[in-house]
Amino acid sequence: MSTVGKQGTPSRRARTHRISEWLDRQSSTLFITPAVVLILVFSLFPLVASLIIAFSRFRLRAGSYQVRWVGFKNFEKQFFGSEQFHFLGTFKGMSVLGWVVATVAGVLILYWLYRYCRQKFWWLGFIGRIISALMAFGLVLLFSATLLSGHQFGTLGVTLFYVFVGCSLQFAIGLGLALLCAQPIRGRTFFRVVFFLPLMITPIGIGYAFRMLADTTKGPFSPAWQWVGLGDFAWSTDPWAARLFIVIGDSWQWIPFVFIILLAALENIPKDHREAAEVDGASGWQIFREITWPQLLPVAATVMLIRLIEAFKLVDLPNIMTAGGPGIATESMSLHSYFAWRSLDLGQSAAIAYLLLITTVVICVSFFNYVVLGRLRQGNA
Repeated sequence: MSTVGKQGTPSRRARTHRISEWLDRQSSTLFITPAVVLILVFSLFPLVASLIIAFSRFRLRAGSYQVRWVGFKNFEKQFFGSEQFHFLGTFKGMSVLGWVVATVAGVLILYWLYRYCRQKFWWLGFIGRIISALMAFGLVLLFSATLLSGHQFGTLGVTLFYVFVGCSLQFAIGLGLALLCAQPIRGRTFFRVVFFLPLMITPIGIGYAFRMLADTTKGPFSPAWQWVGLGDFAWSTDPWAARLFIVIGDSWQWIPFVFIILLAALENIPKDHREAAEVDGASGWQIFREITWPQLLPVAATVMLIRLIEAFKLVDLPNIMTAGGPGIATESMSLHSYFAWRSLDLGQSAAIAYLLLITTVVICVSFFNYVVLGRLRQGNA
């Protein structure tokens, strides 16, 4: 018995040692597995369930529910059915300006594809460019038939307005503030903290605050509104004024995000090149264009990519400030989906959400491939 025990002890030790080594090698996988499983459960299941609902008609019954497969009818309703005016807008013929813009855009897109075919051709890259071209031309047609033809556009156009106008405004102001705070001025640490504060406030609080500030009759700035002759102006009843106020509120919240990232990037740029340029007599604009901007561009493009993704999900401010009104003038696609869900039309809500997903993915992936990676390739070349 003692001999067997003596012989078995090294065997158990060797087996334990092998298990310990295997655990050491797989420790990173073992530690991350619970988080991955939770993410898959709470992300993959809703994704699949909502996809099924998007192709179904979901009706609640007393104590149960009924799901009936309807195929693409929920999507067809948004493009060609009774919800077309809500999602795309009103089409009553295209103006001359609309036709001119659509024709010019189509020619430019075809020329862009032709140039790619003349260069290093790759089938996967060509398919990606076809998808981006179709999305771009479709959006140009949408705005040509609605905005440029004097007709109302729907929630897709409103969402794109928030995304492109809002993100452009946020980037311009955020970059300006970052360049200002990067200068050796007094109190710049104080201004950095102050400029960052809006990002800490919840969107709901910002919505209520801006609705109060924009009140021309009883708000804190009502004397100023009266002084400029706009005391009786109801901005919430004017479509463009309401959209503008929402963009201003959203920009006030997200400018600090752009500001703090660009400021960190500016402070990491070596000062040797700028000092050498100053010695050579270069102006401030020349230093920014030739030295600062090329080194800042990769970070700036990444920041804008993040902001594009977030801007597509805007729902708090239009819901609180205008409830999507007047009419549907300020209703984003996220709010459109929420209103459909609240009315228990879950199939339409899921279909709108997936249309938003497709739009976001195509635009953001195109921006990343043709702007971010394009500039990086040029820099490496």
